[in-house]
Amino acid sequence: MPPRGKGKGKGKGKGKGKRGRRGAPTAGEEIMRVRTPRRDDGELFGIIIQMLGFDRVRVRCEDGEIRVGRILGRMKKRVWMRVGDTVLVVPWEFQTDAKCDVVWRYRGNEIEWLQKKGLLKMF
Repeated sequence: MPPRGKGKGKGKGKGKGKRGRRGAPTAGEEIMRVRTPRRDDGELFGIIIQMLGFDRVRVRCEDGEIRVGRILGRMKKRVWMRVGDTVLVVPWEFQTDAKCDVVWRYRGNEIEWLQKKGLLKMF
């Protein structure tokens, strides 16, 4: 009786082929994609100062306002947020000075890159 399916040692799926071979960046350069705020859409940097519960946070924005931010549904379970995290917020069209949506959380290496480029000024 011949074996069913793919057996061991058939040679299938062992190597990555051409898809897995990518040139690594050299030691001097670092390739990084960091999301920057779209100013024409009204996006601002902010720092989480308090967790309020029910997917809401209190955020100190770069324009000096303290807003209640709502964590969007696509980020609720996938991206965990803590006090002190740097985030990207979009103020609401109404109640602009009081409420906003949190659309992105920056990681440590992204914050360093933004500071090095001069985009993130500590506020």
